[in-house]
Amino acid sequence: MVTAIRTDTLLRDALDAHGGLARWKRLRQVHALIVSGGLLYEAKGQAPDHTPRQVTVALPEVRTTLQPFGSPDQRMVFTPERTTVEKTDGTVLASAGDLRNTFAGHQLSTPWNPLQRAYFSGYALWTYLNSPFLLAQPDVQLHPIEPVEDDGRRLRGIGATFPRRIPTHSRRQQFYFDSDSLLRRHDYRVDIAGGFPASQYLDDFVRADGIQVPTRRRAYRCDARGAANRDELMVSMQFSDIVFDA
Repeated sequence: MVTAIRTDTLLRDALDAHGGLARWKRLRQVHALIVSGGLLYEAKGQAPDHTPRQVTVALPEVRTTLQPFGSPDQRMVFTPERTTVEKTDGTVLASAGDLRNTFAGHQLSTPWNPLQRAYFSGYALWTYLNSPFLLAQPDVQLHPIEPVEDDGRRLRGIGATFPRRIPTHSRRQQFYFDSDSLLRRHDYRVDIAGGFPASQYLDDFVRADGIQVPTRRRAYRCDARGAANRDELMVSMQFSDIVFDA
């Protein structure tokens, strides 16, 4: 019972530090510009594209849009039920239902097609931009984990097991918070890419509409000991122009 209270307390402190659950529940979606890159896209046969793109993520529901995607006049739309690549005038170029099964047997170097990349981008961005408030959803199971020492900082952690209704990297993930209760590290396995372990680091927080949002994210592949290999930057993300809709 004492351990469960500690986990609840850590989550409450984290939600308060990021702007508060009550404020979050009044918000409907978040918009931002994103510039992304990293070794994962190269491994998947995806051409590097450092064009700033507009991402919109819904908060009460799972939905992500990203444009441009593939070409200046295209965008992607992701929901758990369907992933679509379309023209900005709404003309559908490619669309499929739940794509999760299409990644069966994939390894890190298995190429992705555009719909598979859209699926990855859709669920990943939804997870990131909803964290840590995502942990307050009633069917996300939380459990205590040991704190870690990382780069001279002591980070306190919460382990989470996600229900199948939430598309994300892996069912079990770990979230680590600094002394100010801000989310600084996020650990998971990328199941759709052979299950490689990754640690994502969050920095350069800004306050947008009362919510603390990290504008810099760096996800590194972990070695056999679970330590982040700083020579293997799998995904980099830089966010700007962050705005929430109430």
